[in-house]
This record gives sequence, structure tokens and C-alpha cells, in this order.
Amino acid sequence: MLLAFSVAPSGAPREGSPSTDASVHDAVAAAVKIVRESGLPNHTDSMFTTIEGEWDEVFDVVKRATDAVGQFGSRVSLVIKADIRPGYAGELTAKVDRLESAISESS
Repeated sequence: MLLAFSVAPSGAPREGSPSTDASVHDAVAAAVKIVRESGLPNHTDSMFTTIEGEWDEVFDVVKRATDAVGQFGSRVSLVIKADIRPGYAGELTAKVDRLESAISESS
């Protein structure tokens, strides 16, 4: 499965929050650190982090990342999009490779 997610704190900073400014970069950094330490294939861009693995391991990472972000605000916003394709692995890069190949073939 490929799962793209975006998680950010909202609401007032919680008492003892590691960050008190309006930026969410510290909270997002805490989430991305958990993703990277998971050992699962992943990619982060300006909007989403995509992670590849089996259902239970991917959702475990998303839960831990969401919990980490929850330390920064009184609420958490979580957006998830998943591509569930049993029997396939390496799709984090393979899908992009197929896209690039299609683009160069049509040029």
C-alpha cells in the first residue's frame, strides 16, 4: 500500500507545547522524523508524506506521527489518501518511473 498523509496541529498551543509560534514546521518535523525512523520507504514533499508498506505497519506509523503532532496544538488535522494494490511493492518510485516513461514516449 502507498499512503499519502498530511498532519498538522491546529487550535491553541497546548500547555508545555514544544513550539508557541504560528508555524507548523516543528510539528511536521516531529511527524516526518517518526516516518523516517520507521524504516519504511517514504517520500516527503511540500504537501504530503507518502509511505509504503503493509496496512498495519503504515497505519501504526501514521498514528505515531499524529500523536507527535498532537503535542503542538489542541487539535490535529489529518488528511489521508491510499493506493491499496495487493502484491505490489516498490511502487513509491515505480509509479513515478512509469509516468516519466510515458511522458518521454509522447514527446
